[in-house]
Amino acid sequence: MLEKDGWKVDVKESTRRAIKYRRDSSIVIVIHQGRGWFDPLSPAKGDVFSLAEHLGADGFVQAFDRVADVVGFVPCAPAWRRAARPKALASVAERWKRRFRPRPGSPSWRYLTAERGVPSDIVNQAVASDRLREGPQGSMWAAHSDSAGALTGWEERGPSWRGFATDGGKELFRFGSAAAERICITEAAIDAMSLAAIEVLRPDTLYVSTGGGWSPATDVAVRRLANRANAWLVAATDNNRQGDIYADRVRAIAAEASARYARLRPCAGDWNEDLRV
Repeated sequence: MLEKDGWKVDVKESTRRAIKYRRDSSIVIVIHQGRGWFDPLSPAKGDVFSLAEHLGADGFVQAFDRVADVVGFVPCAPAWRRAARPKALASVAERWKRRFRPRPGSPSWRYLTAERGVPSDIVNQAVASDRLREGPQGSMWAAHSDSAGALTGWEERGPSWRGFATDGGKELFRFGSAAAERICITEAAIDAMSLAAIEVLRPDTLYVSTGGGWSPATDVAVRRLANRANAWLVAATDNNRQGDIYADRVRAIAAEASARYARLRPCAGDWNEDLRV
């Protein structure tokens, strides 16, 4: 329905389980293997019939007609789609343990330091904190964990791939002082490390990433951080409409918890772009 309506897949921002469609400044993310969708810039979400209404159908009857009109339509497969895995995956924890830590000269190390401009001392501290692993084909894995420190999944970023751990759960990538009062909330682990480099890894700050989304577990985690004594939530999200929406969520959480709040906006689109200027 989206393809027929002129929407295009944003390959760079899509994963196998969450396909981002764009048309002008509008966004729709398709999930659950095409059985669900949501608009990250509004509360809109639902099934294919509610999507038809979201796209302009006037009521359920018109929505039904629009859905019927695309029965049998074969959409183009995104270029990034990988073949289905032929066997069951090991657990998230087991897959993480099997991967090596980045080291100077390794593919992940080169990707982070040479291609993304993250200083070696920041990468080294993230490795020492067990936040990073070598991913396939020169990519890096950045760990997401819960408030107790248990691994829930990882962000996957590389020269030609981005995604999130299959069967993993987004919560928060955490880097810096675990007990810090100041919490800077970014949208990607590389942005969290980039901001840490720009600020010379402030000792009073925990740099976190939501992994490009805002899951229920992420929401709970941010609220727990907001409830710390003297907590200071800093919305260090991207300099765009989506970043502003996430910043509004952080501001609302801070207000509910009577915590301090600030908006820290990169000059470019995100903190890694600022770092590389």
